[in-house]
Order: sequence, then structure tokens, then C-alpha cells
Amino acid sequence: MTVDGVLLAEPRGFCAGVEMAIKALAWMVRCFDPPVYCYHEIVHNQVVVDRFRDRGVIFVDSIDEVPEGSAIMLSAHGSAPEVVATARRRGSFVVDSVCPLVTKVHHEVKVRAGKGYRVVYVGHEGHEEAVGTMAVAPHAISRVESVADVDALGDISEPVALLAQTTLSHRDWSDVADRVRERFPDVWTPGRSDLCFATTNRQSSLLEMAPRCDAVVVIGSANSSNTTALERLARESGCARVVRVNSADELPDDLAGVVGVTAGASAPEELVEQVVARLGPSAGVTTVNVTTEDEYFPPPRNIRDLQTAIETAVIVMVGGDLLSRPKMDDRALPASVVLEGLER
Repeated sequence: MTVDGVLLAEPRGFCAGVEMAIKALAWMVRCFDPPVYCYHEIVHNQVVVDRFRDRGVIFVDSIDEVPEGSAIMLSAHGSAPEVVATARRRGSFVVDSVCPLVTKVHHEVKVRAGKGYRVVYVGHEGHEEAVGTMAVAPHAISRVESVADVDALGDISEPVALLAQTTLSHRDWSDVADRVRERFPDVWTPGRSDLCFATTNRQSSLLEMAPRCDAVVVIGSANSSNTTALERLARESGCARVVRVNSADELPDDLAGVVGVTAGASAPEELVEQVVARLGPSAGVTTVNVTTEDEYFPPPRNIRDLQTAIETAVIVMVGGDLLSRPKMDDRALPASVVLEGLER
């Protein structure tokens, strides 16, 4: 490769929801004897999933596969209400690591359905977030993915609410949303967009960077919706060469000139570092920053309770002072560091 320089998108990689979910599952791995069970992949990234598999986590597509009395984690993409209820019946310790932004959409579906609305939900067929969201009120929700899907809805007598999968790109969303508003002028929409701020930020940094690049590398797995949205967006921006890779090993050998690098919201920073090292830019790396993300999602409640219980037990056993103990600062511990620590 003869790469002159690398433009590195910022923000990139782990979002606040992924940070929370990875750290929560890591706590379960450290605290419970294997296996720990996880309903669906914790996040859509093969490196992350394989790292947890190596530590005894078993990923399942049905809660019925989990032996009763096991420790169970529910993935960041959100689960159907009946899945959550079944997990709580079967599990000895159950953590729901659903992203709070997905929880917001679930709540909106439940409220609108309860008020007699027909929910038009923009989401990808078969995606775990879409499946879980539609299960909140299956009798009152219609999924669409294209303008043609909106046109095929037929007449709807109820008031209409428009909601969306959080990981959609604006381009996935905008044409479909415009057509829904044309067909149903009185459509209700939430005061704050359902689209994930992290997804939007990663797309904005990519669009700022792409026109200056001879090629763009998008790091992330093929089943990650926000990663594939970045890949499509890079192509639509007119960049001459776009490649998506799971790791540095998949980089083509003929990249040249200025190469842009970004990563989907479930891709760890260690992959970014490895890709940049493999590219070996002769003129170094320039960061293209469009905003600073400072959002933070704390661990799920029962993980916080577990942390407090373990901390208290350790202090008591060593004769420490509970009143003067230092505060645990989860925010200061990046999930990328936690993930690397699982290899030890």
C-alpha cells in the first residue's frame, strides 16, 4: 500500500449504549460462573461477540435454550416484552442491557397504541431492534422500509403515529417519512427524533471527510445496521473506493492516496488502531471532528446493585471504612479497556 495520509472520523466507534452493554456483560462474566447466557448478540460486532464467547458467554436466539437458574443478559437492541418476562422467570440473575434510546421508542409504541393509533414504524426487516419494537404492540403497528411500502399500506382509519428504528441513516428515513406525512398529513411524531444521536454524528463526520478521500474504510460487521448505513453513505457521497472490513486483515493491498477511516457504533477502538497501523500513512493521521460526544448511560439497575454489594463486601472483609470509601466511577472506565481486559 502507498497511503499518503489517513483522515480519521470523530466521533467513531462505540456509542453510549454499546459502552453500557459491554461493561454490563463484562461484570456478569467476572461475577458468575460460566456459562452466562445472552439473548442475541450483545452488540453487532464479531470481535466483541467472539471475545465474550471465549470467556464462556453463550449467545442464544431463544430464551427457551437457557437452562433454568442461569444468569441471563438481554442484548442492547431491545427485546420483546414476552422475552423479558420469560427471562425473568427462568433466570437466576437477569440484566436487560437495552439501549435507553430503544426503550424510548418502545414506550412511544406502547403509549400511541394505547391511545388508538396505528403506528407506522420505519425499520429493517428481521433486525433485532425492529423485531423487539414491533412485539410491543403487534396489533397496532405496521413496518415499512421504503416509499413503496408506505404506498402499499392502504387506507388507515385510525390516527397515525410515525416512529423509527434508532440506527437508521437519515437517508433511509427521510424519503419514507416524507411519504408518510404526504399520505397522512395529521401524523403524530415524537418531539425528539427517534434516530440515534451517535448514528447521526458518525454519518456527519463521514460526510465531512469523504469528499477529501481517495478511499474510505468503514470498520464493522455486516449485520450492524449503522455500519452498513455508513458504507452506503460513503458510496452515495461519491467516494471512488469504499471498503467495509471486520478487521485490518481484510484490508485490500492496493489502497493509495488519502484514505478515510471510520467505525460503526459497535466496533471497538482496537480495530481502528490496527487498521490505521496497517495502512501506514506516510504523512500521518488527521482527525476530522464534527462534534464532541459526552453522553453517558449508567449500568442497568441490578448491575449497579451488584457492584455496590461486591464493593461493600470487600470493604467489610478487609476492615475498611464504608463511610469513607471512594466512589466507583463507571464513566471513567471505557468499554474498549474492559473488552481488552477480557483477554487476560
